[in-house]
Amino acid sequence: MSQHTPADGPLSGTPDRTAAPVDPHNPAGRKTFFGQPGMLANLFSVEMWERFSFYGMQALVLYYMYYPAAQGGLGIDEGVAAGIVGAYGGTVYLCSILGGWVADRLLGSERTMLSSAVLIMLGHIALAFIPGVAGLTIGLLSIAIGSGGLKTTCVNLVGTLYERDDPRRDAGFSLYYMGVNIGALFGPLLTSFAWGTWGFHAGFGIAAVFMALGLLQYILTRKGLPETVHTVANRLPRSQYGKWVGIALAFVAVVLVLLFTGILNPGNLSNAVILVVVVAAILLFATMLRDKGLSSDEHSRVLAFIPLFIATAAFFALFQQQFTVLAIYADTRLNLSLFGMDFKPSAVQSINPVFIIVMGMVFAAAWTKLGTRQPSTPVKFGIALLLIGVAFLLFITQAQTASVFVGWIVLVLFFATLGELFLSPVGLSLATKLAPRKFPVQMVALYNLSVALGTALSGSLAEFYSRENEVGYFGTMGAITIVLGIVMLLVAKPVLKLMRGIR
Repeated sequence: MSQHTPADGPLSGTPDRTAAPVDPHNPAGRKTFFGQPGMLANLFSVEMWERFSFYGMQALVLYYMYYPAAQGGLGIDEGVAAGIVGAYGGTVYLCSILGGWVADRLLGSERTMLSSAVLIMLGHIALAFIPGVAGLTIGLLSIAIGSGGLKTTCVNLVGTLYERDDPRRDAGFSLYYMGVNIGALFGPLLTSFAWGTWGFHAGFGIAAVFMALGLLQYILTRKGLPETVHTVANRLPRSQYGKWVGIALAFVAVVLVLLFTGILNPGNLSNAVILVVVVAAILLFATMLRDKGLSSDEHSRVLAFIPLFIATAAFFALFQQQFTVLAIYADTRLNLSLFGMDFKPSAVQSINPVFIIVMGMVFAAAWTKLGTRQPSTPVKFGIALLLIGVAFLLFITQAQTASVFVGWIVLVLFFATLGELFLSPVGLSLATKLAPRKFPVQMVALYNLSVALGTALSGSLAEFYSRENEVGYFGTMGAITIVLGIVMLLVAKPVLKLMRGIR
């Protein structure tokens, strides 16, 4: 054991000029991950494997639904299939409310995340081994509920690694978001290969295997998280358990009645999800704004999130069409032969993650270097809307082309990805910064609700797309979003004022 000597500086009263400066955000000198808290690497890896399985499955599921039985599909109408995909995607984010509620009131973030990961794995197994509509239904419901819980809680776990005023937060969330997209890159590529070689169910099986790997990795590293992740922020009294069980059973009963009577059917699922999301968002905003325990700053910050909620929904109404309209476009309009090789249309889903991986580090470095000089969050959101609008207008240039060169979809997704990097990781970070201390996870759930609304809209809007009206469809979508982007830039200063010191 070493002993201090007079030459040690601090004991002798003489400054130690050779000692490395202490990082105020890492005073203990713990191991870091690209300058971020070390545990970010573990959450980065967990989310990478989960996204591998999620996007690997989602790249196939639309084609699995509308391809004929002779090609291994279920033969569902193309428009109905696109609506189901939109409804499913919206449900994933809608279920983030359930995940947030369970985390805040029953289990805490960490245990909710672990349970959700297990449910996701079981959903992929159902798609792989249970044939027909039964496997599709069980699989998509399990993955939707599990992914909703995991999305909300994993983001909150990343937020626990930072103090609220830590300038590394946005950069850390950008790195985390890059992990999401590494999984999103390789998932569609490997499941597409399995689909082309052994069929749809083999692709779903690969998704199940890698979800299991992600779950195992998390179990082995979960002890490194702060103790605060086990805290239940607003524990539900046991006296109220019966009431909430009754509410859950009543909800399930209503859904079953709607299904069996035909009021709720595959053709209107996306519209139903839109309605539920809008009602849920209004209730969640109202619950927080009416809570007497919120300080005036917290109340103002919740109000500031309303225009940002709308902007996020508008952005994802277009961006999430990569799983509906753009997926159909890839299957029917693109020339998928490149360098003498023929690719499955699902491989197009890997283009966006490539750009995220390439540019994610650039954006993270830029926000870190700019520090307080970087654009405010409302300005970033406005820029994101302008970029996704331009992306859709680019489709018009190829409306008269019989077989579109794949490079055009690369260009479209380049602009869309730039918009995503301005909005999505920043939005995740913002939700944790604006969150009232009494509702840490439910504020993230509210952000996910905005994505749910956009995703469900992407399914409903897909019904209006056809080869014959490409100019009208893409032109209208792009123009409306550009106008919304301009409006967002115009109201940026008042919104920033409501955010009370948070940029």
